[in-house]
Amino acid sequence: MYAILDIETTGGQFNEEGITEIAIYKYDGHEVVDQFISLVNPEKPIQPFVVKLTGINNAMLRSAPKFYEVAKRIIEITEGCILVAHNAQFDYRVLRTEFKNLGYDFEKQTLCTVELSQKLLPEQPSHSLGKLVRSLGIPITDRHRATGDAMATVQLFKLLLQKDTEKEIVRSLIKTEGQKGISPRLLDMLEGLPSITGIYYIYKEDGTLIYIGKSRNIKKRVNQHFTGTSRKSKRIQRDAFTVTYEETGSELIALLKECQEIKVNKPILNRAQKKTVYPVSLYAEKNADGYIALKLLKTDGRKKEIISFTGSVEAKSALYRITEKYKLCQKVNGMDPSVKEACFPYGMGGCNGACIKQEAPAEYNTRVEEFIKMNSFFNQSLIIIDRGRTIDERSAVLIENGIYKGYAFFNLNYQVTQIDILKNILIPMDNNRDAKKIIQEYIRKKKALKTIRF
Repeated sequence: MYAILDIETTGGQFNEEGITEIAIYKYDGHEVVDQFISLVNPEKPIQPFVVKLTGINNAMLRSAPKFYEVAKRIIEITEGCILVAHNAQFDYRVLRTEFKNLGYDFEKQTLCTVELSQKLLPEQPSHSLGKLVRSLGIPITDRHRATGDAMATVQLFKLLLQKDTEKEIVRSLIKTEGQKGISPRLLDMLEGLPSITGIYYIYKEDGTLIYIGKSRNIKKRVNQHFTGTSRKSKRIQRDAFTVTYEETGSELIALLKECQEIKVNKPILNRAQKKTVYPVSLYAEKNADGYIALKLLKTDGRKKEIISFTGSVEAKSALYRITEKYKLCQKVNGMDPSVKEACFPYGMGGCNGACIKQEAPAEYNTRVEEFIKMNSFFNQSLIIIDRGRTIDERSAVLIENGIYKGYAFFNLNYQVTQIDILKNILIPMDNNRDAKKIIQEYIRKKKALKTIRF
């Protein structure tokens, strides 16, 4: 649990500043579950330059509660939380000083979004809150007021959690809870999980990540682990101490994140699974008669394949379906080497006669190119739009010049129609054959999927 906050002060000498406004959003890693926002009477004058910066003046604070009147609420909302702030050292120091003046020792773990953004967004030219959120397309209102800055920090932190592929932030939270000796039973862990689409992470008590999975129903899938009888399920039941999750809304993003994060984190129970290999691939080659032939060959990393397959049976079955769907020629595609004249489907109306040169190569190749366009990213740039984590959110998967770049979540259309903004909020991902296979299969399965080509 995180307490994401922002504090405005009077300004003045070090450790003599007084709080004029405080905003705290309690965030469980997925949504804001509680909030506290208040002006505070600092019982000292505000520096003139601060008045100009924040718009908060002495008259506004005369009837505001003093710090000792809001101290209990601050303790309650931050209980069990890691404090998160942009330049957390400043906010934490000011809070500790105020509590110290009341004779109370206020101690918390902290996370600084300046430091986190420097690590996770190193390409950004500035890590000041205003410039950073503007670059990322995060809307911000009431700049230099606690409410606006704290909510912008919530949105920034949500993005940083997404980009934290090595789960360093989550691990820090696990260690905090471990120090408190929390040891929930499997049922307790299960009750805290939602029935949503996303990724789940299973940790041991020492914070070691032992398994990553994805599901359209996280609670149901984890329940299967907790009640299963396989060797893997038994190990999960024995070692699981905490289960965290990340909602994706989109099944495609869940599949891609699972694939990537298993490669990055190498959890012990995922490593035991068989590595996916694609020994057979489909390639396009123009034959001597000018027809584009679809050929199944041994996968060659030096060539641009259209689709890759886990075995020859899957590959041959797919080629038959493709040939039938696009009314292509079995003879041109080399599917029956014994054929000397017309292929069998020609007599049944399933081929337009490329096998006997009755159909012009240009007409035939148009259908082949249509198939390639729909199933290969070679030199193509497109954005795949899918559902997001909430009703008013959407997700985007970016492919640029045939290369899978990553994904993003967005609320405003300009964040996806303006490619530079999309790239700023993008979660970078590795372009590999596994990811490409996942995207291709998802596009084929989801006929109504929206894509934007550019």
